[in-house]
Amino acid sequence: MKKLINYLKKITLTTNQLLIITCCYIALVLNLPFLNKVTAAIVSLDNYSVLFLLSVPIFLLSLTIIIQGVFSFRWITKPILIFSVVSSALIFYATVTYGIVFDYGMVQNTVETDTAEAFSYFNIYSILFFTLFGLLPAVLIYRVKLTYKPFFGELLTRLKLISISFGVAFLIGAFFYSNYAAVGRNNKEVVSYITPYKMLDSTIKFIKRHYFYPPLKFKVLDTAPLIVRDNNSKHVTVMVLGETARAQSFSLNGYDKPTNQFTDKLGIVSFSNMSSCGTATAVSVPCMFSRLNKDNYDKRIATSQQNAVDLIHLAGADVLWISNNNGSCKGVCTRVKSIKIPTDKSDPLCDGEYCFDEALLRPLKDKLNNLSHDNTLIVLHMIGSHGPTYYKRYPKEKRVFKPDCRRSDIQNCTEDELINTYDNTIAYTDLVLSKAIKMLNNISHEKNVESSLLYISDHGESLGESGVYLHGLPYAFAPKEQTHVPMIFWADPSQTDFNLNCLNKSASSKISHDNVFDTLLSIMSVKTSAYKVNNDPFLSCKSQSAIARILVPKKNEVTN
Repeated sequence: MKKLINYLKKITLTTNQLLIITCCYIALVLNLPFLNKVTAAIVSLDNYSVLFLLSVPIFLLSLTIIIQGVFSFRWITKPILIFSVVSSALIFYATVTYGIVFDYGMVQNTVETDTAEAFSYFNIYSILFFTLFGLLPAVLIYRVKLTYKPFFGELLTRLKLISISFGVAFLIGAFFYSNYAAVGRNNKEVVSYITPYKMLDSTIKFIKRHYFYPPLKFKVLDTAPLIVRDNNSKHVTVMVLGETARAQSFSLNGYDKPTNQFTDKLGIVSFSNMSSCGTATAVSVPCMFSRLNKDNYDKRIATSQQNAVDLIHLAGADVLWISNNNGSCKGVCTRVKSIKIPTDKSDPLCDGEYCFDEALLRPLKDKLNNLSHDNTLIVLHMIGSHGPTYYKRYPKEKRVFKPDCRRSDIQNCTEDELINTYDNTIAYTDLVLSKAIKMLNNISHEKNVESSLLYISDHGESLGESGVYLHGLPYAFAPKEQTHVPMIFWADPSQTDFNLNCLNKSASSKISHDNVFDTLLSIMSVKTSAYKVNNDPFLSCKSQSAIARILVPKKNEVTN
């Protein structure tokens, strides 16, 4: 290595030569995922031109030279090229290893990720990969000696290089326009794989929207919501917000492994056809609590208006958000009381960075033993099945399926090990849910408190299907493993608002996170103009008196 570095010190290149070499590396090596996607799309056609196929890498290289050439001049050449190579190498690793695409949603998710989660991706494999494809090329660029012409001479040579590249790109585009248009129109997702420019474009958009747009005026959906019940009993609902659980891994939904052995006999209703709003927590969590739906969801708008939690709180309920998911509720719990589970190592359920989800049960028990209001909503935000360190989501003694994968570079585990590890997280989540349900059942019998539990996951997870891992792919082409999520409902036998047998019969109906807003209002019996009766999947199984209590007369209705 030392001889190589000394040799490189003796090599002298012009700025254009270094630019071309580096662009070749970025376009032809670090963009292999993009080139593979385009190649697969082209060769799948009944008839395709070989020349068109061969033109793709040349076209990409020409565009790369144009982009890098515009921003590389004199003393900033090396810093710009090094940054491009290092960032491209990081994206290259994430895409090759996990199938991650750095679009706007992934940039947002990355920015909102805490350090503990970020470090969970570090392992020997990732370090070696990044060293080989990122750090080593960056060192080579730094060590090479550059010769510069006078200002106008340097400018002229750069303009020539950019002009030639532009000419090549123009000729290819003109000659194969119909081919590029057809492939691009039918495979829009491939653009997301262009490295690092899709990530840079998404980052710029994210910065503009979050730091340069003026704040929106807060919108009040209802100034006077009410909770209306026809008895004097206290009521408590626990909403468990799951993390990274996919519906197809639940035995309640037909999975062939007993991942729900704890809740299976507790009289719960499993909604097997539920889809998520997004493929990452940063989108799904604020979206599901928002009045907006998946098609018109915008985080700036969602965080600038009342959500379901706000309305329930304003209606008179005591609301408590308890988080075991890095303490972030993505803006949903901003206006209600919240608790973050401390990760102190002195707690046997914690390791200093994360806690097992059983840690949520202690503050839940405390709250249930000290109900101060007639109506209470408690949200438990789980760490659930968050990867890639799935093995850290359950205690060793709670391993149901073996052998499991006790490492973060999950792509190097066997398929059985990886699936067993993930299934263990689902089984552990099921254990926590069963304990929460038993607590609620106890207070129902002992203190005459009506109680219910609603569990919903934010998004699913890919476990190597089609070479894709984790989550966060753009929704338009995300696999069902990332969008098909579980929803579970339990209510104590004393409640009369819902017919559980009826809910079981309708549990296979198609629903989504778009229904969560109205479902929560319905369970909490909130009467508000923000409630949409047609969006409540529980409506057909509610008693007529329960329906009448929460319906708000329309403005054109005449009342006596």
